[in-house]
Amino acid sequence: MEKSGKIVVEKVGEKSRVTRCFSKYPLKFIIPTKAGPSDIDAVWIYTLTYGGGIVSVYKSVAFNCSQQIMEANIGSDALLVIIPDPVTCFSTARYSQKQVFRILSDSSLLVVDWITSGRHESGEKWDFSLYKSTNHIYLDNKPLFLDTVLLENGNVTSIAERMQDYQVIAMVILLGPKLQDIQNQVQEDVKKMMSEQLHAPSAGGRSKACNGDGSAKPSLIASCNSFGPKGIGVVVRIAATTTEAVYRFLHCQLAGMEPMLGLCPYQ
Repeated sequence: MEKSGKIVVEKVGEKSRVTRCFSKYPLKFIIPTKAGPSDIDAVWIYTLTYGGGIVSVYKSVAFNCSQQIMEANIGSDALLVIIPDPVTCFSTARYSQKQVFRILSDSSLLVVDWITSGRHESGEKWDFSLYKSTNHIYLDNKPLFLDTVLLENGNVTSIAERMQDYQVIAMVILLGPKLQDIQNQVQEDVKKMMSEQLHAPSAGGRSKACNGDGSAKPSLIASCNSFGPKGIGVVVRIAATTTEAVYRFLHCQLAGMEPMLGLCPYQ
């Protein structure tokens, strides 16, 4: 299948550099000349998809719309940061994406995959027909993490009914030796946060929505699990009532990546 874009990042001298880059409509790459301090060895690339929101699309991203295929290859010791444009599914839309990551034993990987309920200002909340996001990670060509998130309107209940007041879902994957300290901290923080919510639901001053029975529900809930041999990876799953709550969570939990990336993610 013909690709819509390809990026190759390699170590040139002591710096990570883009050695090959092409894209074609409707995909566009933006590579800022300076995304952080000059002494930080990281290439930042922003991806844009022309055409506004998603009506019906299948997107595939391979690491080694209409239909889009993007490939990114990262050389030894190189660092690439890809920031995609947000996914907004319009009413009755059908959207499917697949991301495949092929890594080596000394590689490190951070994936943030999230979606909001739609265009709130237009009254659209989980009004699309289908959302499917598949993430596959292969370590030394062997399956390590195979996951699919599927939201689909059914005959019995709609997506909106199942999601209730939660307007955002997200998944964060952390993997590899360079992210080990952050993985450990995230697991501790999520465990502590959810324990506090279960045992003292009104503590911490967090805003809460209401269940049908009048009881409060937290504005953000999260779970955290390790995966792979010896728990080399961590996956965090999040549901929140607002996008701001997810931004705050990501900013706090990924702040430890600033020395590596040159900027604090989701600042």
